[in-house]
Amino acid sequence: MTAHCPAGLRALFLVLFACGAGAAPEPAPVADSSLVLDLALGETVSAALPDGTPVEAEVLEVVEGRDRVRRVLRRAEARVRVNGETVMIGAGLYSLPVSAGGVRVDCPVTRGYTERSGDDHWKLEKDVRLRFWPGTGPLTEPGTFCYPLRQKWLASETWFDNEPVDGGAVVSDNPVYYHAGVDLGAMEGMTVALAAAESLVVSARGETLPGFLEDSPVRPRADVVYLRDGRGWFYRYSHFHTIDDTVLPGTVLPLGAPLGLTGKEGASGGWSHLHFEINRRQPGGGWGVFPAHALLREAYIRERTPEILACARVRHLLLPGESATLDGSGSWSAGGEITAHEWRFTDGSTAAGAVVTRVYPNPGSYSEILKVTDAAGRIDYDFALVQVVDPGTPGRYASSLHLVHEPTLGIRPGDPVTFAVRAFGFDEGAEEWDFGDGGTARTCSGKNPDQHAPDGYTRVVHRYTSPGSYIVRVGRSGAGGMPAFSHVHVVVGE
Repeated sequence: MTAHCPAGLRALFLVLFACGAGAAPEPAPVADSSLVLDLALGETVSAALPDGTPVEAEVLEVVEGRDRVRRVLRRAEARVRVNGETVMIGAGLYSLPVSAGGVRVDCPVTRGYTERSGDDHWKLEKDVRLRFWPGTGPLTEPGTFCYPLRQKWLASETWFDNEPVDGGAVVSDNPVYYHAGVDLGAMEGMTVALAAAESLVVSARGETLPGFLEDSPVRPRADVVYLRDGRGWFYRYSHFHTIDDTVLPGTVLPLGAPLGLTGKEGASGGWSHLHFEINRRQPGGGWGVFPAHALLREAYIRERTPEILACARVRHLLLPGESATLDGSGSWSAGGEITAHEWRFTDGSTAAGAVVTRVYPNPGSYSEILKVTDAAGRIDYDFALVQVVDPGTPGRYASSLHLVHEPTLGIRPGDPVTFAVRAFGFDEGAEEWDFGDGGTARTCSGKNPDQHAPDGYTRVVHRYTSPGSYIVRVGRSGAGGMPAFSHVHVVVGE
């Protein structure tokens, strides 16, 4: 993959495009099967899906829950009646569409998220936004949308739509950044980002096609790429380490084309990840975010055909003595049934059940392990992140670690696997590694606090000698013994 294109060539290409010479073709038109409605509480709206299926929707109730640390929204649910059937659906985060009244429906956002938000990236007009799809069939047609990373599902930490960003050193409760799009933790300079659809390159490296700075969601930046597909959706990719030579404004890229290597440039917060965000016209006419989780999950299953996927996501921010409800009910099996949910906590204790509640008496950053098993005996793992702030240092987050590895797919015994960790908020201590096969290591990352520091992450290479599932654990303790933990799940094939 190439990663450097002369600035003069890029400038010439933009001039030719502006003059109408050699203008690139548009991507092929793609039908959008969804319907998006904004509704007020108690309002009933009648509409139809693009395929003509009638939809009558009413919002009956909205329930929202906030934390005590920042007083920000951590969850929201809407009770809605769709074609006469009543269901309760979660808003954003890791929620998925549910079936009701012969269609599928989800809730991207409720009004509470907009009240103290620093940026209105939803363009919500009323109290609740609902999305509808036909009762059966794909959310996006095969061959029109793909997973935007060459990486295993949930291979590292994530931040999904509407999750409040608990980042930086200082706790702030106003304004709040409720996350737009999804952040997928990835290896700096190694993980490949892919075009999620056949798309026109609208902007790259801060250069934008003429006419796309007005009435569009495009905000150019050196580390950012914008694509527009045949549905008219815009895709934002942020924090590139390097952008591929082929990604030139005015070119049309095929589905799955390499865009570049993930990194931590721009406003990344210092952790390496891909920021992936879809924007489309919303009911009020403005450009707003179109939550991607359901589309990404469907595309990943379609492409990689996994047998089982664990999910323990949604971050928790607590005060000492408070409890967190850890939820693994979003896990999935191709066989249709998860038969066991087993939790292993950082203090060595265990619990069973899809949903468990646990009290956290001490400050720290905890990564709790969920193991799911289906009826065929297949297993998968995921991790729930719980941050407990220290009342002795009010206004500051607990120290934390970010752990990632590459490759995440197709690992065989004897292959080198590169791991990277970065510590945030530590002034002392070192990382203690357990690779899950008896191997250990000790490192001290995060010495350079500059979020863009090339040496921000410390790397370790490890080889597994046998096939299997391995849980890699990294831990570090700081001042007063406050701990931080991070895990990844490494799958080594035959």
